[in-house]
Amino acid sequence: MLKWTEGRRKGFLTSVIRGGFRRWPPKYLVLTSSCVGKKINKATGRIASHYLCAYCLGEFPNKEVQVDHINPVVPSSGFTTWDDFINRLFCNEEQLQVLCKSCHAKKTKEENKQRKKK
Repeated sequence: MLKWTEGRRKGFLTSVIRGGFRRWPPKYLVLTSSCVGKKINKATGRIASHYLCAYCLGEFPNKEVQVDHINPVVPSSGFTTWDDFINRLFCNEEQLQVLCKSCHAKKTKEENKQRKKK
């Protein structure tokens, strides 16, 4: 029988639960509400839906945006409980925002830095 460490088990479960968020309906409501229309994608030259980034207010095609939790799924104090993790992950649309990949990376980096301090 394969023995997993507690860290590996937690990582596996976190990944599986986060995978379910990909199909979470409020995620798509937020994405739809931030759509600014169809425009030419500069990278491909094709027409594509563009979305407004909540931070920089730039307009980006779908492949360049991500739906972000306004309040981090894992708070700055660190992981608490599985129930808390699930409730924070599967939140309503008021707790979500659309960010371009660049702004999302900056926000995530800052949240991780805050988490490491504690």
